[in-house]
Amino acid sequence: MVLQAEEGQLTTSSARILVATAVPVERDAVARAFPGPVTELPRPGTVLHRLPDGGPDLLAAGVGPALAAASTAAALTAAALDGAPYALVVSAGIGGGFAPGAPVGSLVVADEITAADLGAETADGFLPVTDLGFGTVTHHPPPGLVVAAADATGARPGTVLTGSTVTGTAERAALLRERHPRALAEAMEGFGVAEAAAAHGVPVLELRAVSNPVGPRDRAAWRIGEALGALTEAFGKLAPVLRSWTPHDAHG
Repeated sequence: MVLQAEEGQLTTSSARILVATAVPVERDAVARAFPGPVTELPRPGTVLHRLPDGGPDLLAAGVGPALAAASTAAALTAAALDGAPYALVVSAGIGGGFAPGAPVGSLVVADEITAADLGAETADGFLPVTDLGFGTVTHHPPPGLVVAAADATGARPGTVLTGSTVTGTAERAALLRERHPRALAEAMEGFGVAEAAAAHGVPVLELRAVSNPVGPRDRAAWRIGEALGALTEAFGKLAPVLRSWTPHDAHG
């Protein structure tokens, strides 16, 4: 639903919004931006967390693009069958950031949501699935919404990559940057959420708080608590953006 800021509180109007995270701790970080208790709503194949006063629905959709797509699709289908479809899906959570553009603790908003490894390896290099004549590898959130979200939260706009395997080496990070020069962040769910949204004709936005650098896997360098805090703060600042956005702005 479209959020409104009123006397320091977040309220909502008529457009329904679904926020999909990977895991419950990310979902709860988003929920902390909104006052009041949360109601659990069982749905076929999933459970929604509904915020008070008609707030956005929150979904811990699962880890990885396949489960995220399936869970998001289930929630979108249930809403449509209830006669109250969602107007926007927001893929949100923490993720890895590509240095130097997205340091730990920063925010990235996707102007492109791209499947990093959907395609075929050949003797001449990697071919995305589109070059094979199938599907898509990139979804584009509404440009006006991306700009407004970036202005409100301080997030940097750029490509957010989705992969089924988290990068754990410098070589893999360099390869991804070579293939995707505009990449700022890496996560595991955005493309799956976007595929589900596209199947329902619903626009999508992706917002990531950076918890670690993309590259060699070093758990000691991760700042998950800091990133979750940044995610909560970002959703507080996102309220007036979502308040003013309508589905009619999806192509603007």
